[in-house]
Amino acid sequence: MDDWTTSHHRAPARRKAESWMFLLEAARDLRTTGAIAPSGKALARLLTDPAGEYGARPLNVLEAGAGTGSVTRTLLPRLSPGSSLDIVEANSRFASQLRRLVSSHPLPADGSERIRVHHAFVEQLDTDRRYDVIVSGLPFTNFTPAHVTTIMDRYIELLRPGGTLTYFAYRGTRYARALTATRREARRHRAVEEVLAGYQDQYATGCRTVWGNLPPARVWRLCRPADVSAPAAASPVAAVTSRPTP
Repeated sequence: MDDWTTSHHRAPARRKAESWMFLLEAARDLRTTGAIAPSGKALARLLTDPAGEYGARPLNVLEAGAGTGSVTRTLLPRLSPGSSLDIVEANSRFASQLRRLVSSHPLPADGSERIRVHHAFVEQLDTDRRYDVIVSGLPFTNFTPAHVTTIMDRYIELLRPGGTLTYFAYRGTRYARALTATRREARRHRAVEEVLAGYQDQYATGCRTVWGNLPPARVWRLCRPADVSAPAAASPVAAVTSRPTP
């Protein structure tokens, strides 16, 4: 059982509460809350699989866009002893909930602080750490193409050579948006998918669909090659206006 913060009987109530919280936060600000429900267990397991593939070696792991912690709960027990986890969340209410979740996680035997919650946008994360695994829950289809480029370049920069990035996209969103959104929004959505396709062509090592998630989601796995340096700075055309510090 990967839900270490609650008992079996409290889990359904917690999931229901988190679903309502997602809906309320999405209504407040789609920049920081792009989903309408927490990730399901099957999706969370697939996103965090890379963390369990290194054996007993300590890892540096980054989770971006952690929301209420549905993926975090699956990720924490999969970390090998001595691993470090940085959790980044731009929504202040979600960040507070994540801190409560982390506070209930047992500290390492040596007493060091290896799990940290950052209330920040991931592209503004101030760190010199490089990561073996990055798990992204960010709502890319809510962003501009330039902003997606900025985030993806930052992910590749933060990965160690040979490191793995996982992220997901809901299936069928382009068609749903084409029916309900303006032409401008539909064009932006297509442009974001084209940006992501460029990174998939260059770095993807696998893609799987979680049909049991609501809605079904496609999980992409990207790897920074061991012999490739971090991306160059974005061109002026792709430059993105800096976002306010949360």
